[in-house]
Amino acid sequence: MAQSRLQQRIKAANDAGRKALIPFLPGGYPDQERFWEEITELDKGGADVIEIGVPFSDPVADGPVVEQASLACIESGVCLEWIIQELTRHRDAIGAEIVLMGYMNPFYQYGLKRFAQDAARAGVAGIIIPDVPLEEAAAFRAELDAVGIDLIALIGLNTPRERMEQYAAVSSGFVYLVSVLGITGARDTLPDKVRGKLAEAREVFDLPLALGFGIKSPEQLDAFGDHLDAVVFGSALIQHIRGGESAASFMERWR
Repeated sequence: MAQSRLQQRIKAANDAGRKALIPFLPGGYPDQERFWEEITELDKGGADVIEIGVPFSDPVADGPVVEQASLACIESGVCLEWIIQELTRHRDAIGAEIVLMGYMNPFYQYGLKRFAQDAARAGVAGIIIPDVPLEEAAAFRAELDAVGIDLIALIGLNTPRERMEQYAAVSSGFVYLVSVLGITGARDTLPDKVRGKLAEAREVFDLPLALGFGIKSPEQLDAFGDHLDAVVFGSALIQHIRGGESAASFMERWR
């Protein structure tokens, strides 16, 4: 089976001897104009995949940092349609692959078929949806499959092996392992269970493994060696920008 664009991009990073870097920013943060400047800096700073959050009023998986940033974006008028339109305009200038992460309601409101077609034209490579169980994602997956967009599996430390095998039968792109039992947010340490769950996921999935939630520094990854292929970081990046710094300076420590 041919590898998707996301698989190819992560593999290229691994072949170069490093983990693929997947920074996350809510669409329109810190403001609508500067957002694209920060995306450009993430791209130039070495991002392999850039995850753009679709702001939502009830983000059940997001911690206070991401939630506050997303609510500010909503108040400034950012919505899924704005992200798609602006991404279409900026896509040719961005070398990294683009993944959208959002809750299901905005995609339903947009219309699943219309979204899949517009997202493909905007150059989106993958979608992450934390609040849709496997059994309810089939219709959306069919629309995304038709246009070559990956629907990325999200698993947790409490996801049993049988459930992972069900995800493995339909997943593409990469697997997103949530490193904590809880919401997003930078943490000083990660649970001991992470290493074992990564090893188990490696046995089940024939896809790259990305670790996210709680990541704020490259040193946190030292304990996992070859057990993971990519890393996702969001809250620490938002806090860095909120403190007056730029995405470019944040990326320097990850190179």
